Amino acid sequence: MTRTRLPRLLLALTAALALAGCASATADPGPAAAGTGTGINLTPQQNRISTPKVDSIAALVPADVRAHGTLEVVDSLGTVPPLDFYATDDKTVIGAEPDLATLVADVLGLKVQFHPESWENVFVGLDSGKYDVGFTNITVTETRKEKYDFATYRLDNLAFEAKKGADWKVTGPRDVAGRTIGVSSGTNQEKLLLDWSAQDVAAGLKPVKIAYYQNSSDYYLALGSGRIDAWVGPNPTSAFHAAQTGQTQVIGTYSGAGASLQGKIAATVKKGNPLITAVQAALDEVIRNGTYGQVLQRWGLANEAVPSSELNPPGLPKSDG
Repeated sequence: MTRTRLPRLLLALTAALALAGCASATADPGPAAAGTGTGINLTPQQNRISTPKVDSIAALVPADVRAHGTLEVVDSLGTVPPLDFYATDDKTVIGAEPDLATLVADVLGLKVQFHPESWENVFVGLDSGKYDVGFTNITVTETRKEKYDFATYRLDNLAFEAKKGADWKVTGPRDVAGRTIGVSSGTNQEKLLLDWSAQDVAAGLKPVKIAYYQNSSDYYLALGSGRIDAWVGPNPTSAFHAAQTGQTQVIGTYSGAGASLQGKIAATVKKGNPLITAVQAALDEVIRNGTYGQVLQRWGLANEAVPSSELNPPGLPKSDG
């Protein structure tokens, strides 16, 4: 995977929104921008949210990790904002995942060190013991649970994104019957729409009109001009776009694992690594003290918050994961 280049991304969003008659995306570095929904600080000067060390939780850290004093975090920079990506200097790691990892390190009394890797090398690094923990949008699956331990910190959701001011919500198949919904082909969200459309037809409703797009500039043009009623894609991407531009809104979310299971994102360690107990306790602490919520709000991900961190919850079935 290659780096996510913020200038290119913002140029693409700006072009799409300008042609659709919307305001352009901004990279406002002001401290107030992070949580207002009108701009997000994308500069190297992040002024990350911090939290105090908790001695009772720090005592759970394995002796070898405590000895070197750092939490070695592996992350993949192949994702798009707001998860793991580079700031406007194209070298500083920023995003929701680094912010949450930093909070965990604070509670544990450790300094955080980020190690950007390709997706496959995230797991190679964990397997070899080169890195302590992965914070990089890793979904819990039953297959992965055979090799790794997990402490959850976010929901794994898809999102329906519509123009700002939309007066309808999406909670299930009936809400999209007869509407034109944009999607990328070959994705889980396409499967969802096809299934929902079939359910609508079986219930005597109109089928979903599915419009296919592969480029963000194309589907945001279609959304802005009214050619589609909504776009369905990964929630973090849609939430970031809505917060960054102020021109769209998320009108519904749905589990990325489907109707039978809520998908969950988790901090990941090699199977049997006792560090996961400390990480889970630290996550529960930042959820309790509110700094976790501040981070998710900053990146437009409040709708993926969890009430507590779970250790090795049910994951996506082996057939899916």
